[in-house]
Amino acid sequence: MPKPRPVRAGDRIAIVATASNCSRDEFDRGAGELHRLGFEPTYEPSVFERQMFTAGCARTRAAAFVNAWSDPSVAALIAVRGGYGSVELLPFLEQAPLHPPKLFVGYSDNTSLLTWLTLHRGIPALHGPMLDGRLARGTTAYDEASFRALLVDGRGLSLAPEGVQVIKNGDATGVLAGGTMTQLTASLGTPYSFIPPPGAILFLEDVNERPYRLHRMLTQLKLAGVLPHAAGLVFGEMRGCDEPNGGPTALDVIQEFAGDCRGPVVAGFPSGHTSGPCWTVPLGVQCRLLTHPRPALIVEESPVE
Repeated sequence: MPKPRPVRAGDRIAIVATASNCSRDEFDRGAGELHRLGFEPTYEPSVFERQMFTAGCARTRAAAFVNAWSDPSVAALIAVRGGYGSVELLPFLEQAPLHPPKLFVGYSDNTSLLTWLTLHRGIPALHGPMLDGRLARGTTAYDEASFRALLVDGRGLSLAPEGVQVIKNGDATGVLAGGTMTQLTASLGTPYSFIPPPGAILFLEDVNERPYRLHRMLTQLKLAGVLPHAAGLVFGEMRGCDEPNGGPTALDVIQEFAGDCRGPVVAGFPSGHTSGPCWTVPLGVQCRLLTHPRPALIVEESPVE
């Protein structure tokens, strides 16, 4: 499968509601930020539909996704927000040609789409900011440098944000795969399972999950054979995942599983559900994880060509 082409100044980026919807104010401000960055936002009217949990029915959301992908004037797609519902699109997308390949940007519930695109369709994708709560709030809520760089190329980019903690020293190279743990574990046993190639570097993050739930999800990934085959582990910030009474923390859980990994393990990488700016990382391409002289994720293979 060829890679997506780079996204250039003036290109159209389609805004798609793959899961839940957001307020019109957040939508407009997020679209305005895309325009400030030099892109032309475009979208279908169905992006504003509302159902009980989602932005319109699954068939409508899937059709809008395919329409944007099939539009030759659209260079990339970006999700409105997470929430719930992106997994419902997968049965409708199975037979979609998705040619030529394009970049899709999102995180949280959109992990279902990111995993399917990268592991089942062989198309790199970006785990990065969406409109709601991120682009809509400007550069206080997302890291503009990593977002811009990975849309254009990113090869050789060193992603070394402050605050990343080394749990286990090492140096490893592999395809970067992962996303929000809740969606990753929920996919197991389905036709869209999160089964990365042996030797992958896993990026794992979540939000507001108590430590025992993190432990349960990591145990599930371990028993499914995902963790034992990983070359390295990059954990996210895990915002809101500590017990409020000073009990077990997310870091306690991570440290318990770090010993089972044959390579480096770091925690606190700010992509996805972050308290500060959300960094963008490329999924489905070769990256290097190192812990010395400081923890960093090096993009060795561009997600575009």
